[in-house]
Amino acid sequence: MPRIPLEDNFTDVIGKAQRGYKLTDTTLADKAGITVEDLVAIKGGEVRDHAIRAVAHALGLGRDALMSLARREWYPEQAIFSRGFAMFNTAFENLTVNSYLVWDPRSRLAAAFDTGTNAQPMLDTLAGEKLTLRYIFLTHTHPDHIADLNRLATTGAEVWASELEPAGRPGAKIFQENAHFHLGELALKTLLTWGHSPGQTTYFITGLSWPLAIVGDSLFASSMGGSATHYELQLRNNKQKILKLPLDTVLACGHGPLTTLKQEKQHNPFFTR
Repeated sequence: MPRIPLEDNFTDVIGKAQRGYKLTDTTLADKAGITVEDLVAIKGGEVRDHAIRAVAHALGLGRDALMSLARREWYPEQAIFSRGFAMFNTAFENLTVNSYLVWDPRSRLAAAFDTGTNAQPMLDTLAGEKLTLRYIFLTHTHPDHIADLNRLATTGAEVWASELEPAGRPGAKIFQENAHFHLGELALKTLLTWGHSPGQTTYFITGLSWPLAIVGDSLFASSMGGSATHYELQLRNNKQKILKLPLDTVLACGHGPLTTLKQEKQHNPFFTR
């Protein structure tokens, strides 16, 4: 797997927070105590330390973390799974999207999380590892995440999604928050981390090399999914549910590289102050 770029840069983070709070440039500049010219400059990608720090404070973002992102000083260390985990990264328009496969090495039962735009590499892994796909879990139903659902579902696996955002496919099943599933020795629990979409779900999995949270677009390395309508609720859900998981939890995001909860608490502007 090649090094996957971070999903967002510092201008994306500022933009998501500004849109979330519904602030005009004039209002945000006044709140930050800077000129509109400074704000427009940093939103255009210019690294002006004082202005970036002032805007971070005004938006409730971590100033040091946002500066580190602006200076491109950090990239998450990647966790290594000795067994039972695979990540897939497929192209969608001008970006890429992730999907995941986990399995129990003893029973060879597997679960997929989203499909990306091309499920063939996942199907090849299932065949190569001699796995039986039991479940297809959807983090949410935005097109980039379920583009190849019809092909993956031909395996006969059960398709599951939140009751608040059903898959819209005949025979698909729905769950409520805190639903529990098992794959041999692996245990899985659903957490509703909505905001980016109505039923955005995080799947917390134990039994692998590390605790694993497949978070979809709830959170990215040094950022999180955008929400122009439910920003504060999304932020609260992330803090109350994802950030309270074990510190060594690996976060498998819908876009960008893997990260860990410990790293995000140190480097994500949305969660540091």
